[in-house]
Amino acid sequence: MDGIDKGTEVPTAPPVRLSAVQTGVRGLCPRCGKGQIFKGFLTVRDHCEVCGLDYSFADPADGPAVFVQLFACVPGVIFIVMLEILARPPLWVHLLVGVPVLLLTTVLPLRPIKGWLIAAQYNTRAQEAGTSALWEKLHKRPDE
Repeated sequence: MDGIDKGTEVPTAPPVRLSAVQTGVRGLCPRCGKGQIFKGFLTVRDHCEVCGLDYSFADPADGPAVFVQLFACVPGVIFIVMLEILARPPLWVHLLVGVPVLLLTTVLPLRPIKGWLIAAQYNTRAQEAGTSALWEKLHKRPDE
């Protein structure tokens, strides 16, 4: 006999915690790292199509917009103001350069930042006070 009781359950290794940055920025499920968080540009899916994680816990609120304003819009606006101060271009140059700069620095970072915040909420088990039972219900694995 090999010393293993066939009637007892062998404990499994704890699930590997995936990095919120690696999964969230790429829009991948924070639990399995394979399913998608988003079904559109910023619309969060109901659940992961691979592992079944319920995304109803995900509420980044205005967090992505705040990060974009603080870290992306400010450099964009500084660039446009410096363009005016140093070159004094005509209005059409401001429109031709400024509008794309502002769009690129505001719209493009929203999805990765929102994904990162959702993954961080999952990894840190962020929740409102008094909702621990709901958290356990939402995050129970199908095999448990």
